[in-house]
Amino acid sequence: MLTSNEIQARLERVLPTVQKPGRYTGGELNQVVKDWDAVRTKVALVFPDIYDLGMSNLGLAILYDLLNQRQDVLAERAYAPWTDMEAAMRQNEIPLYSLETKHPLADFDIVGISLPYETLYTSTLNVLDLSRIPLFSAARGPQHPLIIAGGHSTFNPEPMHPFIDAFVIGEGEGAIGEIVDTVQTFKQRAKNGERGALLRELAKIWGVYVPSLYEVEYHEDGTFASVTKLFEEAPLPIDKRIEATLPPATTRFVVPYIDTVHNRAPIEIMRGCTRGCRFCHAGMITRPVRERSVDEVITAIEETIHYTGFEEIGLLSLSSSDYTHVVELVEKVHERFGDEHLSVSLPSLRIESVSVDLMDALKSGRKGGFTLAPEAATEKMRQIINKPVSTEQLLETAREIYTRGWTTIKLYFMIGHPSETLEDVQAIADLCKAVLQEGRKAIGGRAKVNAGVSTFVPKPHTPFQWVPCDSIEQIKAKQDLLKEQLRGRGLKLNWNDPHETQLEAWLSRGDRRLAEVVYQAWKRGAKFDAWGEHFNYPAWMEAFEDVGLDPAFYTHRQRPLDEVSPWEHLSTTIRKKFLTQDYLWSLEGRIRIDCREQCFACGILPTFAGLRRQNPGDVWQCPEVKNKRVQVIRENQVAVRT
Repeated sequence: MLTSNEIQARLERVLPTVQKPGRYTGGELNQVVKDWDAVRTKVALVFPDIYDLGMSNLGLAILYDLLNQRQDVLAERAYAPWTDMEAAMRQNEIPLYSLETKHPLADFDIVGISLPYETLYTSTLNVLDLSRIPLFSAARGPQHPLIIAGGHSTFNPEPMHPFIDAFVIGEGEGAIGEIVDTVQTFKQRAKNGERGALLRELAKIWGVYVPSLYEVEYHEDGTFASVTKLFEEAPLPIDKRIEATLPPATTRFVVPYIDTVHNRAPIEIMRGCTRGCRFCHAGMITRPVRERSVDEVITAIEETIHYTGFEEIGLLSLSSSDYTHVVELVEKVHERFGDEHLSVSLPSLRIESVSVDLMDALKSGRKGGFTLAPEAATEKMRQIINKPVSTEQLLETAREIYTRGWTTIKLYFMIGHPSETLEDVQAIADLCKAVLQEGRKAIGGRAKVNAGVSTFVPKPHTPFQWVPCDSIEQIKAKQDLLKEQLRGRGLKLNWNDPHETQLEAWLSRGDRRLAEVVYQAWKRGAKFDAWGEHFNYPAWMEAFEDVGLDPAFYTHRQRPLDEVSPWEHLSTTIRKKFLTQDYLWSLEGRIRIDCREQCFACGILPTFAGLRRQNPGDVWQCPEVKNKRVQVIRENQVAVRT
């Protein structure tokens, strides 16, 4: 393996020959470089896509900051090289290296990989291969780094189970420190100790899933049957990890030299969501809601500007307009930073919680576009997905937006929801035209409507986890209708590739057998699956055929409610009974109100009752239950879990 000095020397010859060499140099403002030989534990944090995307990943930035605050740890970064740089690295025998010190990833003690979405799987294998680290966990020895992965897609990590040593299920701020402590203790106690013993120690950490400590079985029809632990110390189920209160916001962001996808500093104002949209994976797995105070956010913005010089701040959450003090926050931001030419974006605004007061508070910092996500265009469909917004409410909100000076409204929809018809798809076009008409009444020909239409993918741990995904033919028919209808001045339509939808659906609800499909697809050249120009659908179909699996088994069948899911041993702590009931409610078009207003006993509160008692106050936005019937249900849950 090359030394860091040798890698640096070879890079001096290679970098002038590739696009955007600034992706591969490091040296940015706020990067942290420590004495390699003086630090006990070395961690490489990897985003398995290009620098331009990975630098905008808040999770990786948080872990980088937390780890580098420790004197005994260094954390450095690595990203997947673009195709030209990969070819140059392979030709010049340069392994994947960290940006800070140019050490090969194989020299680190821990390699932490972020997997926020499933289309990163083949690129993850490519990253390991470029790093000259064995792809399969079983092939690694004491000399190899520990490979850890986390992120939203790891709530069903089974398609990646043989490649990753351990997964962090849930939030990583506390878990990463405990993983480092465990590795340090193990290495001190057992020089060149057996790797399996370390994995068994890691499994004792709350929220850590070590797949090699479990075996699975299938029924004759191919459906998942059971998971069994192989060692006593392996927990079953594995409950997700959460932070009882949000830690102080990261403010010393590394500032890139080149343009990235989001040239702004992200500050998380709230984590979790209480709306209960039935299609939303993130909303289910991040419960309960925890908020930062207005003062915390203002302080974080001040520090971020001081340390980074960013002129745009993104105030992030799954539902920013549901933040309890959102109007006060926006007003204080403009009051405090109004003379500093600071641009503040507030994404993820909900139609039902976008008030006139909020629009008035936002308008002094507005740009051209205002984004809303009705998700469906008929009230029938919005009841099915539990997004109870009336068409009149949407049009009224649109009127208020246009009259306050915005020229473009971006509307996000999904096609492919359960029970959807072509009439429901036609309603998307009709609603976009109605919104545009409101704009023309208010501001004339300057009004625009941009419609982003993605395709629904049933996700694990949601009330829709049992339903089939639309076929390619169904998706194309719906997209063709919208392409025909959404033409003309002021209208713009964006859609996604139906084949990419199929890939996401296979992997998100797959079992362990799909790992071989991922591996075979990678061997056939699959990588950068989220990039249209590189997505290799034939490679995936050949991989399925080679492995002997039918892709339709994972996408196009209605799963029985009593079928055991391949991810059931990984608990979000939302009970299967709750998800089942919510799915059955969707068939009736029955909605659930925001669970800040009424507790529906999903399972979160009894599971984390101890944490909540340790963190009193308004940190958790779950209501105290006053309804006696619901209280009895909660007590029964505790009894069952006990």
